[in-house]
Amino acid sequence: MDLGLIEVERKFVPRPGIEERLQELGGTLEYRVTFRDSYYDTPELSLMRSDHWLRQREGSGWELKYAGAAVDSEPCTDYKELTAESAIVARLCEVLRAEVPRAGAVASVLDPLGLQEVASFVTERSGWKLVLSRADEEEPPLRVDLDTADFGYAVGEVEALVHEKAEVPAALEKIHSLSSMLGVQLQERAPGKLIVYLQRFRPQDYQCLLEVYGSQEKP
Repeated sequence: MDLGLIEVERKFVPRPGIEERLQELGGTLEYRVTFRDSYYDTPELSLMRSDHWLRQREGSGWELKYAGAAVDSEPCTDYKELTAESAIVARLCEVLRAEVPRAGAVASVLDPLGLQEVASFVTERSGWKLVLSRADEEEPPLRVDLDTADFGYAVGEVEALVHEKAEVPAALEKIHSLSSMLGVQLQERAPGKLIVYLQRFRPQDYQCLLEVYGSQEKP
């Protein structure tokens, strides 16, 4: 059973020279990749309006993110991630109040649940990892992704993955520390690629989400 990890993240606008700064801080470039993400929802955006984000990534499969507890007054978010298709289908059916099929892949429930593609774009990403405390060999690394989408939007993300809710405050502290080292202002916010895509190409959908979330940061 896929219990899912908790993804604690903070998005920011990358500044010139950020890769050099990551190297100065001891960061390691793990990869440069290009991939296509396709997002699915109902025509009424039932998933996104309930803070659930269904994505199929080229070469990686399906992922469903949904919100954890709110982080008041923080420019950070934490999300549970599901990648096992059975767990994704069960959660989709719960949110959309549909009967859970005995078996089936995500693709097989798209039509029955009224889900359709609402966004699709290509991203070029450089993925970095960095350990803040070099004295602690067991400390899990923070990840920094630097993305440029094919519609001209660039965004960075500092991310920590944890297993328990109790680990979130410590992860937030580390994310804030690294963000500060990268020159990110304390209350700086940056929208995710999907939100900017909707704003530019599906303004009615964007307005719908704006009415639900205001200016809160979303994937």
